[in-house]
Amino acid sequence: MKANELKKGLVIVVDGHNVYIKQVIVQSPSSRSGNTLYKCRGQNVLTRVKFERNFKGDETVSTVEFFRRPVQLLFRDTEGCTFMDSESYEQFTVPDTLIEDELPYIGNELEGMFALIVEEVVIGIELPATVVLEITECAPGIKGASASARTKPATMSTGLVVQVPEYLEVGERIKINTSTHEYMSRA
Repeated sequence: MKANELKKGLVIVVDGHNVYIKQVIVQSPSSRSGNTLYKCRGQNVLTRVKFERNFKGDETVSTVEFFRRPVQLLFRDTEGCTFMDSESYEQFTVPDTLIEDELPYIGNELEGMFALIVEEVVIGIELPATVVLEITECAPGIKGASASARTKPATMSTGLVVQVPEYLEVGERIKINTSTHEYMSRA
């Protein structure tokens, strides 16, 4: 696979280590002869050490096959989040540090999550494209505020803070895009 095909959620081999990609930033060249760079951020699957490296677009990268298993959250405690495989009913605990980017979206009712597994080890949780959360705290709604007007910060039931239109109130359920972290619509 070429580096220009890298995307979030892949597992690649770098210097003999499996690395889970959490973010890919494309840096365009500043001169005509420059190469487009693909800045990858992630973490080593086994040691959990953070990883960051730039690849040129035509560089070859080896990928690792991984499995996606449908899961649901059972409970969260000091050890991390305990999930259950929706097909085999097997339970496993994932430390909070491994899924810190996904934690603000994970609630008890969330469906459509997948555990990413490499060599029998859970390396992360894949969220659905959108999640529905309830607003638990925000400034009072303004009557007559239009949909394209200003926004205000709102705290969700999981602790996530999102900018929402001024007309929304506490108790309303909204749809949030998990990749852009933005409000989409009422649920």
